[in-house]
Amino acid sequence: MSTTDVLFSGAIPETYDTFLVPLIFQPYADDLAGRVAARAPEDILETAAGTGVVTRTLAPLLATTARYIATDLNQAMIDYAQTRQPNDGRIRWAQADALALPVGDASVDVVLCQFGVMFFPDRVAGFAEAHRVLRPGGALIFSVWDVLEANEIAATVVQAVAEAFPEDPPKFFSRTPHGYHDIAVIREDLLKAGFDDVTIETLDKRSDALSPQGPAIGICKGTPLRGEIEARDAGRLDAVVDSAAEAVARKFGSGAASGRIRAHVVTAIH
Repeated sequence: MSTTDVLFSGAIPETYDTFLVPLIFQPYADDLAGRVAARAPEDILETAAGTGVVTRTLAPLLATTARYIATDLNQAMIDYAQTRQPNDGRIRWAQADALALPVGDASVDVVLCQFGVMFFPDRVAGFAEAHRVLRPGGALIFSVWDVLEANEIAATVVQAVAEAFPEDPPKFFSRTPHGYHDIAVIREDLLKAGFDDVTIETLDKRSDALSPQGPAIGICKGTPLRGEIEARDAGRLDAVVDSAAEAVARKFGSGAASGRIRAHVVTAIH
């Protein structure tokens, strides 16, 4: 993983939240929030909270006495998430590294992470840190994307970007967001971190966009892929977005676009 893969700053948080959250993140946020709420936790810690889609979805499902710490490595994402979250005294926002969580041993009931563990520089260490802060019987619940090819609209946009730079195609999406999809590896990493009760489900959902332009903007400008494009030719960013939108239109039609998305949802019990 490149060090730039974890940089979500500048205009990225707003673009990410506007275009990518409804496109690919909200369907799994609904699922993850339901899984967490079903455990009726009192103390919850979220890592890689991003712009807060899971936080916004889960908070109304929790008890009035719940305590919820939402963290992200990027302060810019936390700052933006707070502008989107209704005022809620149960929630505390904090910039934090998932490999060094700001809570004591055996202090939370659930650690959750939507599409974030792929960015951990050491996933076993990140899982071990979650194990440390969980109470006995507590759960680490997280999601990761399956292979890029199983996520149809994103794969179409990424392929169009690759064709714009055939001699040096950007590889952020295949390297990181879709780079941790092997179920056997995930399970083994969790066992190494101290978990011995692991369930992994593969879920297909739909990715819906109002137009081809939305996914192209979200993926090219709302993720670190933007930095990869600009590093190759900053003056071509908008042209690459247009080419990606044209590719989506060719495959899914010039109006609303709908494609399959696929992710693994993991529950590991302390």
